[in-house]
Formats: sequence, structure tokens, C-alpha cells
Amino acid sequence: MESSSRKHHVRCIVKLGGAAITFKDKLEALNRESLSKTSLQLHEAMGGGVSFNMDWSKNLEVPDRIDMELPQKRAFVVVHGAGSFGHFQASISGVNKGGLDNSLLVNAGFVATRLSVTKLNHKVIRALASQGIPAVGMPPFAAGWSTHKRIVDCDNVSGVREAVDAGFVPVLHGDAVRDSHQGCCILSGDVIVRRLAEELQPSYVVFLTNVPGVFDRPPSEENAVLLQEIVVYEDGTWSIARPRLEAPVKTEMASHDTTGGMATKIAEAASISRLGMDVYIVEAGTEHALQALKGNIEQNWIGTIVRKADST
Repeated sequence: MESSSRKHHVRCIVKLGGAAITFKDKLEALNRESLSKTSLQLHEAMGGGVSFNMDWSKNLEVPDRIDMELPQKRAFVVVHGAGSFGHFQASISGVNKGGLDNSLLVNAGFVATRLSVTKLNHKVIRALASQGIPAVGMPPFAAGWSTHKRIVDCDNVSGVREAVDAGFVPVLHGDAVRDSHQGCCILSGDVIVRRLAEELQPSYVVFLTNVPGVFDRPPSEENAVLLQEIVVYEDGTWSIARPRLEAPVKTEMASHDTTGGMATKIAEAASISRLGMDVYIVEAGTEHALQALKGNIEQNWIGTIVRKADST
């Protein structure tokens, strides 16, 4: 009988940004190329080796040599954003503002939002499974995550830990959840990453986005500067270590984004780094993303590192 006490240290929590795996301006439009590249890189970062296509649920064609011993891989947890799956439905119906118990529009919007985000979750799991990653979906609403005044007050981190210990890669996502104060809200994937990091204490955290990192202004603007390193202090404040800038940092958010956009990402990354782990924000599918996923940043790396300030 196998021991149930086997524990795996979570090496990395990965956030797949909604803008990186979908086209956020088109309803339910999956960026298949980006998701495919990311899945391949995740397989390599987890240890690589022989890859079996685990997505054979439709044709029941079991791959050859599937009876070989289960390979030991580095433990990862994946959280993905909703992108163009869910944000439109949530924005139109006002799910993030609450009113679930007294508004038919919000009630229907809650259902529509979850139908959309779980559809994306299924696509992400299939992409990971096709690379031999034993991915299992753990939608927050179904797993019992909830909030009070939009702050997480109930989670299922224990279930995530159990899935990791069983050899699986849990895949969570931003979701519509119950809120004890306003009825319902949107629980951001970035917030989920922070809660998981607090409890699971990974070696590092990676945010994969559709741009090379965090900029001092929207990257579409002329002369936007990539922030290479952000340091976070004990009191939660942060400053830009590289490069030195005079003007304040500006962020933007799409009109249908109900989770706070880049501002939320920076805030959550800062909270995570205060725990003592480095956070890498980098463009999905690039060689720089692969370095970050491996936790092996080279000198020419392009992205943003968010780290705790040296206490000395």
C-alpha cells in the first residue's frame, strides 16, 4: 500500500495571463499558438523527457509504452486568467458588483461567466495534457473558494496540495464566486496565485503575459520603458531598481476587464515577493519565458523581476 504522506515541494506557481493565451478583444478567441508553445515549455521546465499525449479521452487510443513507470517531474501549479472567456459576460451583467440574490441579470451573468471560463479551463487542460503533463482542472467556485467584500475568506489550498502530492498539476483559473457581503464577485487569477504562494511556499512564481514585462506606461505608447527590476519593502511599498525613472508608472485596463489588469498584477506580485520568493513577469512563449519557468535567469534575460528588498 502506498504511503499517503508523500509530499512534493511546489517548485513553481505559473500564472498564464488571459491576454497571453486569448485575444482579449475578441469574444472567446483562443490564442492556440501561444498556449501550445507555453505547454511545450512547461513540459521542459518540469523535467522534460519522454512525453505521452494524455489527451486520448475522445478516441481511447492509448499511447504505446503507457505502462512504463510514472516519471518524476518537478511539482508545478498552474493558474490561468479568463481573457476573452468570461470577462465580457461578467462586465455586461455586473457580476463583480454583486447582487446575485436579487437580480436576474446578475444571476444569468454568473452562469454565463462560469460557462465561458470553464470552457477555457478545459482547453488549457487539453493543451497541457497533450504534452504529457498530468493536468487536472480545479475551478475555484466548484472547489469552494469564496470571498467577503471581495477578499478571499475561504479557499481550497488543501485540495491543491493533495493533488500535487498525488502527482497531478492542478489548473485553477479566475472565476465567478460567492461573496458573503455582496452575493458574488470575480475572483482574479492573480489573487488566487498570491493565496497559493502564501500557503504552498514555491521556490518562485512566474507570470506569463502578452508583453515582455511591466512597463512604466502602457507598452503601446511611444517611449515606453521596460521595468527590469522592482524591489518590495517590508511595509508593502515598492520602488523601481532598474532602470532609474523620473516619471511615475502608469497602468491601463481594458473596459471589459473586471479584475484590475496590470495594476492588480503588480500589487499581487509585490505581495508574493514579500514572502521571500522572486516573481518573474515575462512574455509567454519566448526563450525568456522558458528561462523563468526553469528558474534559471541568464544575463541577457528580458522581463521584470519583482523581489524582496535586501534586509541588510
